[in-house]
Amino acid sequence: MGLETQTNMVASGHQHQKSPPPSPPPELNNDHNLLFNRFKLRFQTPKAVIIFAMVALSCLLLYHSSPSVPFRVLYNPFAATKHRPNSEKKVDELKSILKEAATSSNTIIITTINDAWAEPNSMFDLFLESFKIGNVTQRFIKHLVVIALDQKAYTRCLKLHSHCYNLSTHGVDFSEEAYFMAPDYLKMMWRRIDFLRTILDLGYNFIFTDADIMWFWDPFPHFNKDGDFQIACDYYTGNPINLNNLPNGGFTYVKSNEKTIEFYKFWFNSRLTYPGLHDQDVFNKIKFDPIIRHNGLQIRFLDTAFFGGFCEPSRDFDKVCTMHANCCVGLENKVHDIRIMLQDWRKYRQVLGNQTAMVRSISWTVPQSCRGSFQRPRAPKKKEDVGSKS
Repeated sequence: MGLETQTNMVASGHQHQKSPPPSPPPELNNDHNLLFNRFKLRFQTPKAVIIFAMVALSCLLLYHSSPSVPFRVLYNPFAATKHRPNSEKKVDELKSILKEAATSSNTIIITTINDAWAEPNSMFDLFLESFKIGNVTQRFIKHLVVIALDQKAYTRCLKLHSHCYNLSTHGVDFSEEAYFMAPDYLKMMWRRIDFLRTILDLGYNFIFTDADIMWFWDPFPHFNKDGDFQIACDYYTGNPINLNNLPNGGFTYVKSNEKTIEFYKFWFNSRLTYPGLHDQDVFNKIKFDPIIRHNGLQIRFLDTAFFGGFCEPSRDFDKVCTMHANCCVGLENKVHDIRIMLQDWRKYRQVLGNQTAMVRSISWTVPQSCRGSFQRPRAPKKKEDVGSKS
C-alpha cells in the first residue's frame, strides 16, 4: 500500500542560545532571590506564547493558501516493493505495458485477478470469453491490462494474454479466496484503489472492470462527456448526477486530470477515517463531502439499462454493454451463474438476424446460485477443487 509520510515541525524555545541574565548581587537575601526568579518567569512566559501563536498562524495561512490541501498526501505507491531499485524497475515495466495497451486517446482497460480467479475454467477464462462473443468487443482485448495480485495469477495470465502486470505485495498473500469483507478482502480492495491512482498519475484514462463483469457491447458511447469520474450502480435512480444512486466500484471510467488524481488520494486515505469499510462503502460516505465539491470533481452514475448486473439487470439485450455478477458472494456461485449468462447471450446472438419479436422473447435466466448467496453459509475451502478460491 502507499506509504504515507508526515513532517512534524517542533518549535522549542530552550534550543536558542541566549546570554544568561545577570546574577543577583551576593548581598541579596533569599527573599530577593525569590523575587528575582518570579520576575524572570513573568517575562519569559509571554515570549513562549507569542512564538507558539506565530507558528500556529503561519501553519493556518499555509493551509488556506492551497485549494487542494485537503486531498494532498505524500506517499509512494510502490512502497510494498522491498528495495528501491526494484521499485523503479517495476514502474518502468508498468509504463511500458500501459504504453503498448493504450488507445489513441490514452485510455486503457484494467482488471485484477488472483490465483483463484485465474484458475482454468474459472472467472478469468469467462471474462476473456465475453470479449470474444460480445458484439464487436473483441477489439478491446488488445487494450486490456490484467493486474495479477500474486505470482500464480501472473503466470496464468501470461499464458492467455499479452498485457499482464505482477502487483504482488511483499508480505501479503492475495492468492486465496478473499471472502467478502474479510481482512484480506479489504486489503485487496484498498490496494486496488492505491494502484488506480498511480495509473491516473501516469497520465492514462482508464476503465476499471471487475473480472466478474461480462462485456457484450461497446460501452464508450454511453459515457458522459462531462464526467471526470463515472461509476456503475447496484441500483440506479434514473438521474446520472443524483448522489443518492447506489454505486458499485466494480466498473468505473475515470479521466486522468488533477481532480481525479487528488480524489483518489482522498479516497484512499479516507480508509483511515472509516476503518473496517471497503472502498465502495467509503465512497458512499465521501461522495457527499464538501471537499469533493470544492475540488470540482464531476461524478456521474451509469445507467443500469446499459451497465446492468444481478442486482438490477439490464433487460434489453440490444443495449446491455456489461453485466455484473453483483449482489452475489462466493466464487462458485458467480462462476455457475456467469456460465448461464453467457449461454443466454449466445441465444440472443443466434436469433439476432431474425425477427425482432424473437429477439425480444429472450431474457436472462440468472441469477440462480447467486440468489440468496448472502444468507447461505459458506462451504469450507478446498484447495484441490477448481474455483474454490477467489
